[in-house]
Amino acid sequence: MRRAQWGSRRPPWWPETEPWPPRDRVVHSRAGRARFFRRVALLAIVMLVAGISGVLALVWLAATRSGIVSPTTGGAAALLFGGGLIGALAALLIFRGIVRGVGRPLRDVMDAADRVAEGDYSVRVRGFGPPPIAGLARAFNTMAGRLEQHDRQRRELMADVAHELRTPLTVIQGKLEGLLDNVYPRDDGQLTELLEEAHVMSRLIEDLRTLALSDAGALKLQKEPTDLCALARDAVRSLTAEAAARGVALDAECPTGEHQLTVDPVRIREVLTNLLSNALRHTPAGGSVLVHVAAVADGGVQLEVRDTGAGMTPGEVERVFDRFHKGSQSRGAGLGLSIARSLLVAHGGEIRATSAVGSGTTMTVTLPRDEEIAD
Repeated sequence: MRRAQWGSRRPPWWPETEPWPPRDRVVHSRAGRARFFRRVALLAIVMLVAGISGVLALVWLAATRSGIVSPTTGGAAALLFGGGLIGALAALLIFRGIVRGVGRPLRDVMDAADRVAEGDYSVRVRGFGPPPIAGLARAFNTMAGRLEQHDRQRRELMADVAHELRTPLTVIQGKLEGLLDNVYPRDDGQLTELLEEAHVMSRLIEDLRTLALSDAGALKLQKEPTDLCALARDAVRSLTAEAAARGVALDAECPTGEHQLTVDPVRIREVLTNLLSNALRHTPAGGSVLVHVAAVADGGVQLEVRDTGAGMTPGEVERVFDRFHKGSQSRGAGLGLSIARSLLVAHGGEIRATSAVGSGTTMTVTLPRDEEIAD
């Protein structure tokens, strides 16, 4: 029943101070478990027999004291003893069925727990027996399923990180080797290309750090009263040159008055800049990108980034916030929207995407009122 996936290779989560695989521990655990169930069954049988014997003794005593039978009446005593013996055997059979109905599913759950401890997250338990025991099996299956999903996501994350880091590292290594071998001239142009690749790696590492802090609940926000209209206009101004170069109209639309919330302005601007950059990349020349800021009924603020790009299919919309998920025209690492969602969740807000092929995309950000996000 050992897991073939890990074999003799130590899982990454297994403590370095403990041997792998833990064969002795599993064998001793199962042997101790068998002894435990035998002792419980033996104790229950002894208690059952003692209880039946006590009941028979009380019945016999009551019958003799009331004169129903004589203490010396052998036939009555034999009849009473036979009836008690039949009752005891029936009770033992019923008890055996109860023990099997409870003990077997518990044993299956314990065996499955050993396999999970060895790294086999694919194990599942068949739910049967009394409702509480069947509920335990269902809860175990849910736990194992989540562990299996997290393990798969961790593997995919490591593979994606390695892939994203490999490209700039390969470029840097190749350029440096070319410079040392005099293949490339040692001028500012070559150094600039190396610096750009270093910036790519730096951004990726910073993005991964932000995601890690968010997952751990350790992302620190420097909140202060912020006018979101002014923040949106500032984000638009920072991308005006890029929009002009692409031939895309970029603007911010805010109603009269301020829309002020207590947020981290640096993080919220990061979210807006990311959404605007994505919209510009996916909007052809002659199109437009608009940021619309409006108040919502509960006192919060809603920001919409609308573009007139090619749009997305329903399947792409479902995965748009997944880590390392990239569209066909994306050149980034696929972390921007995932980070945006993490930053908004840290503020108590949310983000959703609506899109249709040929009709553009709208990213809707909702931030709650100050009372809901106060420290």
